[in-house]
Amino acid sequence: MTTPRLELRGITKRYPSVVANSDVSLVVQPGETHAVLGENGAGKSTLMKIIYGSVKPDAGSVLVDGQPVQVRNPREARALGIAMVFQHFSLFDTLSVAENVWLGLDRGQTLADVARNIRAKAAEYGLEIDPDRPVHTLSVGEMQRVEIIRALLTQPRLLILDEPTSVLTPQAVEKLFVVLKKLASEGCSILYISHKLHEIRELCNACTVLRGGKVTGVCNPREESNASLSRLMIGAEPPALEHRPARAGEVVLGVQALSLPREDQFGVDLDGIDLQVRAGEVVGIAGVSGNGQKELMWALSGEDTRAPAGTVTVRGQDVGALHPGERRRLGLHFVPEERLGRGAVPTLSLAHNLLLTRGEALGRGGWISTATLQAQARDIIGRYKVKAGGPQAVARSLSGGNLQKFIVGREIDANPALLIVSQPTWGVDVGAAAQIRGAILALRDAGCAVLVVSEELDELFEICDRLHVIARGRLSPPVALADATVELIGEWMSGLWHGEVQSHLRELDAAPAGGEGSHAAA
Repeated sequence: MTTPRLELRGITKRYPSVVANSDVSLVVQPGETHAVLGENGAGKSTLMKIIYGSVKPDAGSVLVDGQPVQVRNPREARALGIAMVFQHFSLFDTLSVAENVWLGLDRGQTLADVARNIRAKAAEYGLEIDPDRPVHTLSVGEMQRVEIIRALLTQPRLLILDEPTSVLTPQAVEKLFVVLKKLASEGCSILYISHKLHEIRELCNACTVLRGGKVTGVCNPREESNASLSRLMIGAEPPALEHRPARAGEVVLGVQALSLPREDQFGVDLDGIDLQVRAGEVVGIAGVSGNGQKELMWALSGEDTRAPAGTVTVRGQDVGALHPGERRRLGLHFVPEERLGRGAVPTLSLAHNLLLTRGEALGRGGWISTATLQAQARDIIGRYKVKAGGPQAVARSLSGGNLQKFIVGREIDANPALLIVSQPTWGVDVGAAAQIRGAILALRDAGCAVLVVSEELDELFEICDRLHVIARGRLSPPVALADATVELIGEWMSGLWHGEVQSHLRELDAAPAGGEGSHAAA
């Protein structure tokens, strides 16, 4: 019998409003990729933070390589060979990528050494990132890459991954899986949290299921189906989506020849963006993170008011110079990709977070009706099955998936004329993802125009009527869902749309043999 790399015995963690973990036991062998599966709020992230030393358990014991340990902080965890990639990123916005990584490494290395190692790891694992970029200039997907590279640079013996692929493209996920399988073959143990059941079945060879903070099952996911894993996790299979043919009406969002220079040296220039979203349809935008999604969302939401006159319209009105509040009065509601800090104020209650975008509880002179606010928050919590300690629970106390459900519910509940949502189901379980996607389709069927930006192609294919691809700040022509394939969208992510590919090939054929434009040179 081999000594387990990690063993948890009777772990219990209580908070004032909830028992996050109750008598949890878990065993991870050397070289094993072990999934921890459960719906939002099941206690997965809390358990991982206990292993990593970020949270102290109220009861139970932790053994590493057969020896009892008390992991009092992440530094002690790293000394034991434990690394963790958090679902909510633990990065300092004002520092560079290299400086953030350097904070968690041996001080014997210089910052130049760390930057060089980041470039090498990024190239090796296909997770390209510039070590000199300030973190506040990164997209969510790029921040995810930083967290993964930082963990890999510690050469861990136990790697904890909490929703590592939630904002990665399929191509990046494939590359990451090659890395993880190689690490496991070399003896590294991996604890893997994901709501993407097909990933768990492909990658993991053991699985512990949590429900309500308790272990409810242990299985080999390769011997299970998505349906059976769903039943283990949430007690049922998620409902099938009903996607009726779109009945597109008038243009609600119009973008014509929108070009905007980047505001910082690490941003992306928007180049000639043309886009229309009509009432009663869902339009999707796919693309690799960091190709202009952030800049486009800022220009549409009103965070960036530099759009030239006539380039951005909502319901026929020029909104390029209008701020977010003025655009909301025209019926535009927005769900940003970054839920903590942009979608919600971490230290405010759920009820008070409603005031960021909703004004129903505001009376004359700016007085707040607390009763109205509480009832409104309680209704969203109930309808979207948000696991929280009530309307007074602070945003940062919720699991990522539950906070996402609340923010999406807050905006859908406003009955917008135009909903723009970025990464709508980031980090939510299969049941909640189905619920959010169903709510988006119901909103569309009620006549709302919906624009969805997502790096999950499966999600876009499930809910969209038309698709675009964004690459290097340029937007592809639209393609109807019936004509779209994963292969086509993947090709477009390179930035060459169909017509341009044919034109490019004609130019190559016309070039002199052996010249700079020949096929050989290309």
